[in-house]
This record gives sequence, C-alpha cells and structure tokens, in this order.
Amino acid sequence: MLTRKRIKILLTLITLLGLSGCISSKYYVLSTASQPSATYTYKNQVIGVEKITVPKYLFKREIAVAKSASQIIFLDGAVWAEDLDAGLTHRLIGFLQKKFNQPSVFAYPWGVDKQPTIKVKVHVTRFIAQGDRVYLDANWEVENMKSHRRSAKLFSTTVSTKSDASSIVYAMDKAFGELEEVVARGVNLFH
Repeated sequence: MLTRKRIKILLTLITLLGLSGCISSKYYVLSTASQPSATYTYKNQVIGVEKITVPKYLFKREIAVAKSASQIIFLDGAVWAEDLDAGLTHRLIGFLQKKFNQPSVFAYPWGVDKQPTIKVKVHVTRFIAQGDRVYLDANWEVENMKSHRRSAKLFSTTVSTKSDASSIVYAMDKAFGELEEVVARGVNLFH
C-alpha cells in the first residue's frame, strides 16, 4: 500500500513529466503567405475567400502523420500553434493580396454591403505526411458573383520530406504554396 509520502512523490513526478512535455514542444505555423513568383494586374475587383475546410485530423494541435491508409499517429512534441483552417485561410488571403497587388481580398462572408466580385472556396481533403512524402489533395472553386459563372477544379501534389516535424512542416508549406499559385491562376481567368 502506498503511503502519503509516496503518493506525493508520485504526483510530483507526474506533474513534472507533464510540464516537461509542454516545455519541450516545438510549435509550427503554416499561415505565413509565400512570395508569389509573378503578379497579376487586377484593378477594382474584390475577392472573397471562404474559410478553408480541412480534414478532422488537422483540428488536433499535434502534427498528424499517416502510418498507413487507415492509421494516423500524432508526433510527440510537434504542435500546431494555430488552427489550420483559419491559418491557411489567412495565408491564402495574404498570398492573393500579394499576387494581385491589391488589398481588396477578404474573408467571406463578411458583414458589409459590398459583395465580392470573385469568391474562392477551398476544401482540403488530404494534407498529411506518409512515408517520405507529404500529400495535399483539395477541391477548389472560383465563382464570378455577378455572372454566377464558376469553375471547380481538383488539385493534388506530393512533396518529398524526411520524417522529422520540421521537414514535414517545410514540405507542407511547399505543397500549400503550389495550391496557392494554382488558385491564383484560376482567379486570374475570372476577371
């Protein structure tokens, strides 16, 4: 039977181990917009970007890695410092502002009277490392809000990676950068 002293020591050790896990975690973000390789001229237009939807495993704070087609594990000590759906939405907005050299790109819907000229919707269906690759699959759509003409496309890419968290996040950053460029080209065709 455990004595009170042993119980206190055990609780202290558990607390210290828990705190050391929090202290040694590394935090990662994907919300920093990449620099476009070229820009487009896009005057007097307003672009609305709906909140990007992501798979449920990306709502966890730990970085997910697929061990197989049906098994996901979370990396110890590697934590997202943001909600990825919101972070990726802000990143796409920032990228489109740079790409079209204009500040009139906003999260949609918003509470103002002026409607966007173009609306962008992105649904990420897979965004995960498995083996030595990061996979990004998404559906995206661009809609002209005046003519209601729309174009929906599929996107898929893989980027090589190592198994450590920093390499995985770097590869995810590159993969999302490819998606940003493709979406921007789609928006450019609609003005």
